[in-house]
Amino acid sequence: MEKIRLKLKAYDHRVLDRSVVSIVEAVKRTGAEIRGPIPLPTKKRRYTVLKSPHINKDSREQFEIRVHTRVIDIVSATPETVDSLTKLDMAPEVDVEVRSMGK
Repeated sequence: MEKIRLKLKAYDHRVLDRSVVSIVEAVKRTGAEIRGPIPLPTKKRRYTVLKSPHINKDSREQFEIRVHTRVIDIVSATPETVDSLTKLDMAPEVDVEVRSMGK
């Protein structure tokens, strides 16, 4: 039995939420205890770009990228839980960071 922390990041919150639901279902099927998903604050990255590089310095465009994040803690992970997580088919847009927290 060990603790596992999953940190999921995506640009689209709907894809992220679908992935979280599939992870939670897979973990609950193995009988492990789960905490989360915990939504973390959305990070906004803003960019300002000149429309024309040579003239019209006042004419600019602004872009924004939002990164949505969720954290899931698996408190009592078993080897079956780890196997079910590795066999899951995740969306390619979702970045999953797995960290073992010890016992």
